[in-house]
Amino acid sequence: MKHSFITPRTKRLISGELRLVLFFFTVTIAMVVGTYIFLGYKTYDFAHERTMVAQKEKGLNRSISQMEEQIKTIEAEAKIAEQVTTDNTVMKESIRNLFDLVPEDITLSRAELESRSLILYGTTPNKDTYEYMLHAPLRSIFHRTYTSFYPIENGWYRFVSTNYLDDETVEEVEE
Repeated sequence: MKHSFITPRTKRLISGELRLVLFFFTVTIAMVVGTYIFLGYKTYDFAHERTMVAQKEKGLNRSISQMEEQIKTIEAEAKIAEQVTTDNTVMKESIRNLFDLVPEDITLSRAELESRSLILYGTTPNKDTYEYMLHAPLRSIFHRTYTSFYPIENGWYRFVSTNYLDDETVEEVEE
């Protein structure tokens, strides 16, 4: 029996509207899952990068501490070098002053300069020349001076002059 003017259409299990709704649900779920996977990867990548930065920071901190130790060592060495240079300059000036003290008539053969003493070996034409030209300036510098004379064949005298500073004066000068 046919009571309809049109031919019947076959009924589908999933209609067009339901297919459209399922398509949008699938796309939405795919987007949510994709976002979840993307955020999970970024979280892992960020954690890995953070550990790498922490390791670099530890390495840099170690390098900084080593450099600070090297800087302290270099500064200490620079101070020592400066002190040595200053001591050498003072010693050179002291030796120059010593040789400026010696008159032309007196000849020095050897001089031993230490922190608290000066020992001079040399020759002089006579004792008075030594006494007035060299011994007087030495007496003004040193606290104790001792001189021994030995006659030589040509009538001159060989002398050994030992001069000492007392400990009190040296400590004051060093301070």
